[in-house]
Amino acid sequence: MTPNDAHDAFWDNAQLVTLIDGLVERGWYVGEGFLDPGLCQGLRDDMERLHQRQALQEAAIGRGDERTLRRDIRGDAIHWLDRESLAQRRYLALMNELQQQINVALYAGLFEFEAHFALYPPGAFYRKHYDSFRGRANRVISTVLYLNPEWPADGGGEMVLYDAQETDREVARVQPQAGTFACFLSDRIPHEVLPTRQPRGSIAGWFRRNASLGGVIDPAR
Repeated sequence: MTPNDAHDAFWDNAQLVTLIDGLVERGWYVGEGFLDPGLCQGLRDDMERLHQRQALQEAAIGRGDERTLRRDIRGDAIHWLDRESLAQRRYLALMNELQQQINVALYAGLFEFEAHFALYPPGAFYRKHYDSFRGRANRVISTVLYLNPEWPADGGGEMVLYDAQETDREVARVQPQAGTFACFLSDRIPHEVLPTRQPRGSIAGWFRRNASLGGVIDPAR
């Protein structure tokens, strides 16, 4: 993949400035039509192929030995991006460029991006949670790219973002429309996925710092 391939689907400078300002001023950003529709469709096709091959795994909560399946908390099925397709390579290249831009603007020290497909069947949800915890954070910035063309107004499945200080106050409700991109501070913005009424696809990702906890370097994700 060449640099030009990445820029074919890249955001413009105004979007980038708005994203960085949103992270600084309130801890989150949501942009509609952030990525190229063709790239979103290619990623959705990848997810559908994985689903047909039964390669999506029920998502767990917790880390390490504490990981467990809890359908009453989280109902999606996932598959980590592995660069096996051109669409995945293009998306990961874009996230690498975004990582560099954030590091330049914010001195954030981000060193890696990890991401997985997430498919929510009808009725599935993800209860309110943080993606990381203060003082234990190697996940720094969370990202979500939605892959659902022509999402209906009554389709459900919105992601709700809550205020970093008043954690019961809703600050954004994000429709899972293809091309919409959200990012937020992993340890400060609580969020949830409301029950969906139809299959709902996305890519959840995290920009990470290198960290050590309890003598373990860069502990399990």
